[in-house]
Amino acid sequence: MPAEWEQHESTWLSWPKDPLTFPPGIIEKVESVYVEMVTALSEGEVVNILVDDEKAERRVRGMVADDPNVLLHRMKTADVWMRDYGPIFVVGKDVAATKWSFNAWGNKYEELLPDNRAGSEVASMAAERVFEPGIVLEGGSIDVNGRGSCLTTEQCLLNRNRNPNLSRLEIEEYLRDYLGVTNLVWLKRGIAGDDTDGHVDDLARFVGRNKVLCMVAEDLNDENHDALHENLLALRRAKDENGGELELVELPMPQKRVGPSERLPASYANFYIGNSVVLVPTFDDHNDEFALESLEGLFPGRRVVGLNCEPLVYGFGGIHCVTQQQPAASLTMAPSV
Repeated sequence: MPAEWEQHESTWLSWPKDPLTFPPGIIEKVESVYVEMVTALSEGEVVNILVDDEKAERRVRGMVADDPNVLLHRMKTADVWMRDYGPIFVVGKDVAATKWSFNAWGNKYEELLPDNRAGSEVASMAAERVFEPGIVLEGGSIDVNGRGSCLTTEQCLLNRNRNPNLSRLEIEEYLRDYLGVTNLVWLKRGIAGDDTDGHVDDLARFVGRNKVLCMVAEDLNDENHDALHENLLALRRAKDENGGELELVELPMPQKRVGPSERLPASYANFYIGNSVVLVPTFDDHNDEFALESLEGLFPGRRVVGLNCEPLVYGFGGIHCVTQQQPAASLTMAPSV
């Protein structure tokens, strides 16, 4: 599995429509965020967007640019979380897709289970070869450096609501066999409000072969403080695939965001690295500017675009959660260093 910063053929998205995730008054704002995402990403790569039917296609085409890099595909989906139900692409002699089972984060949302099928359709559309491991895994639960190292959490991958019959060692073997992971860095748990049981893309992300951006909570009384500090200590002890230490870049969390009934999982770590841009969630927070400046320093060759993701996080997700990258065919011949 290549690192996210390696060359993409395209980015996959599903257009928002679920009123349970984004009710009226929110979904219009989410669509505006999508338009910004598509506009920015299409400068450097193809953007594939799933729409339910012809009516939805006409409506979405009226909102996004008439750009040859923006392709609409009629495919029924329940919701937008392409990172988790879509295929995870790998490279070897060609670009292939791995399609893991999606059970709506431990069977929490029965109405979203049909998206497992949608993910299989995307895999078949995008790649000639599709490998099916037959176990549950979401793309947001892992992050890789493209050289064999992978970040994940015990809270998610070892959760009994995913693969209750698999041990830690057996899960590691699946990641090795299907994604080329030789060095798994286990963090403990995720942030409050995350209904995915601790997805790592809200906590820590590779931003270089041995460099990791990790979230920290400055307020000792914040309910996320202890979990994030525990993860930070684990990263300080961790090694890369060559046995070297990881270089850590600490980034403070935004202030607490609360939805109608509970805390929302707002995090700057839920950014997405495109070919020409890095899309960074912002929250009208005093730490926004520091987050943007930090990502600019980490990706000097890309334009950093801040997007107000308060509407998106209302649905308990972010930019990384709704995107999935498809690697460029050129990576099969000459992987980047």
